[in-house]
Amino acid sequence: MTQTVELPIWLFVVILLFAAVTALSHFLLPSVRWFFRLRLERAVARFNKRLTRPIEPFKLARRHDMIQRLIYDPQVSQAIADHARAEGIPENVAFQQARRYAREIVPSFSAFAYFSFGIRLARFLANTLYEVRTGTNNATVIKKIPGDATVIFIMNHRSNMDYVLVTYLAGEASALSYAVGEWARVWPLSRLIRSMGAYFIRRKSRGALYRKILARYVQKATQGGVTQAIFPEGGLSLNGKLMPPKMGLLGYVLETDLSDRDVVFVPVAINYDRVLEDRVLIAADQAGTRRFKARISVILFFILRKTWLRIRGKFLRFGEAAVVFGEPVPLRDYGPDPDVDHVAQDLMARIASEMPLLFVPLMAHALVSSTGPLTAAALDAEIARLVEQAKTFIDIPRDDFGEAIAKAREHLLQRGMIRADAGEVTVVSDQRPALTFYANSIAHFFEK
Repeated sequence: MTQTVELPIWLFVVILLFAAVTALSHFLLPSVRWFFRLRLERAVARFNKRLTRPIEPFKLARRHDMIQRLIYDPQVSQAIADHARAEGIPENVAFQQARRYAREIVPSFSAFAYFSFGIRLARFLANTLYEVRTGTNNATVIKKIPGDATVIFIMNHRSNMDYVLVTYLAGEASALSYAVGEWARVWPLSRLIRSMGAYFIRRKSRGALYRKILARYVQKATQGGVTQAIFPEGGLSLNGKLMPPKMGLLGYVLETDLSDRDVVFVPVAINYDRVLEDRVLIAADQAGTRRFKARISVILFFILRKTWLRIRGKFLRFGEAAVVFGEPVPLRDYGPDPDVDHVAQDLMARIASEMPLLFVPLMAHALVSSTGPLTAAALDAEIARLVEQAKTFIDIPRDDFGEAIAKAREHLLQRGMIRADAGEVTVVSDQRPALTFYANSIAHFFEK
């Protein structure tokens, strides 16, 4: 027992590492986890005091626990058995596949990351890039919703900035949970997005097992009172118009057992003087495909160039971005057995009626509707006529309409979409698709 045993140095180092890991896992890590958990609970308590809608316990559950609850859900267990039988594979193989799907979907929400970093970053980006405008009743809309209801924001999808804007503007109310596509699964972006409470969905997956796991996650979140944001169009608009709604996530919400909680939908209309991805979207629309030709190198160069301009004090914001919250709609208003198609169409119609009338889209509509060049005075008069025609829909407070028109004209001139020669404003021929893209966002107000 007291004899000397000789070991190679590398083996001795390995033994020490295993001993250190064992000591950490049994003695140190539990207490460290308890310490940070206690600090997190105190931070959440502070956040909840200033939020209109406190963070629900479901959102704060450990990710591992949520994954376990999801894959052992009776409906998911039945879907696993059906999938194994249909594919001719053992159930344990199908179970592992279900676990992978659940790990993809379930977020790892961090209240600290969301409120200490995410909200501040969203506010900084939104106000750096745009002059942000909000509806006059946005705050009132949130306050009138019952405190025990699950709130679901139903939004049109114009740009990836939509996430940033609504996160920022809803930050005083609650923490939002988004569904994000596969573009956001790139490391390290994926970890940040998960910590913000977003959950990933596979846009092209049609497997019954995957759909059941996604459905049960959405339903559990809805039952748990998690404030959610859904884009019923399912993707970015390629032509500027509102697209027909898809029923996936909304259908899952309507199928939720809500005996103990009501659901309230909040229509949200978003519009921009400039959509950051406009050229990419227009090119995809002309090509008839949703394959976007946006290389990461181009995006990084764009960010670096704008950052350099800001450092030099030469950066100009991209005009206005506006968000308007419509009147909340309780799910019970659609009857005891709501039809998902009817609900989706009604909510999209409400979004359309609340669409912000910004002056770049108004000017674009006036120009593409004209049969030829317009004098500056005629263009101003046409915009005034359009505003008067749609005035009941304007929910964006302004002090000076004349200044707003001048800013819109300067914006389009700087982007090379129009020319101003000899007192006349002319559309640049190859820029008509871009002007049409912006005009389409509000064209429904002027259809006969």
